Amino acid sequence: MKTLYSIALSLLISTAAWAAQPFWLGADISGTTELEARGIQLYNAAGEPRENTQLMKDYGLNAVRYRVWVDPTATGGFCNPYDVLRMARRAKALGLAIMIDFHYSDWWADPGKQNIPAAWKDMNYEQMKNALAQHTEFTLRLLKDNGIHVDWVQVGNETTNGFLWEMGRASEHMDQYAGLTEAGYQASKRVFPDTPVIVHLDGGCDPHRYNWIFDGLKQYGAHWDIIGMSIYPYWDIDAKLVTDYHGTIDGFVANIKRLYEKYGTELMIVETGVEARKPVEGKKILAEIIDAARTRCDGHCLGVFYWAPEADATEAYPLGAFDNHRPTAIMEAFSEAAAR
Repeated sequence: MKTLYSIALSLLISTAAWAAQPFWLGADISGTTELEARGIQLYNAAGEPRENTQLMKDYGLNAVRYRVWVDPTATGGFCNPYDVLRMARRAKALGLAIMIDFHYSDWWADPGKQNIPAAWKDMNYEQMKNALAQHTEFTLRLLKDNGIHVDWVQVGNETTNGFLWEMGRASEHMDQYAGLTEAGYQASKRVFPDTPVIVHLDGGCDPHRYNWIFDGLKQYGAHWDIIGMSIYPYWDIDAKLVTDYHGTIDGFVANIKRLYEKYGTELMIVETGVEARKPVEGKKILAEIIDAARTRCDGHCLGVFYWAPEADATEAYPLGAFDNHRPTAIMEAFSEAAAR
């Protein structure tokens, strides 16, 4: 049995380990190989051809994030475990930390859709837990066996109402969502015992969804190491959560402090984005997001990741950071933050 001394010592060592970490400036660049397959060349601001991972490094980023889909064969096979390995090798070669984001779906998973993979659709709850664990462990072992260290594992993407619907829909089956989350957590620890596991929700300025999900996970015995947030002023304003970007920033700062106090786990902004067609304004907003995460959260926000910065603005997705396949001024918020 652990003594109070050993518990206190363990907490001190854990706190010191967190304190020794750099502030993470990252990006989800999961679309890299798909862009290449489509023949799209990226360039630096001077118009010189560049590979996407190298571009992120050039702008001072020290981490990248890759999503994993279960069987995306129908959509080209991108973001399956082997495609993720291909991209992760590039990140390793550049010395970038790596986050792996399990969507537990054959395609996009987010608050509006959390579709069960086709191969799992007839499974019962116990079978689904086993399938999720096997998929998680297989992917992580593939990376580990190929010399890739994974620095964070995310079990589910924006699981604001759970995942693997209907089985893991939190509003109907919080216990099953918690059990599925725990299956992913334990599978991750079997491969990378010391790698933190993230549970990720959207709307980081809204405390109610975080209370509900994390109280539910705690009630049913699920574990997590870091709370992941999406921080998108654009979507928060659209959803009428706030009236301007200041509301998003003030909201997530308050929420991070409160969540750390309540649950005792660190937090991280694992997705953010601003309007690519407004690069000057976007740079200002992103710089304020990074600064607030770094200086206003009492040290409990570990970093900021931009989602798909390489994306040019489109009507379907306006929140990239490139224009004509070149970085806009938005990316300078990262290089300036890295220089501080």
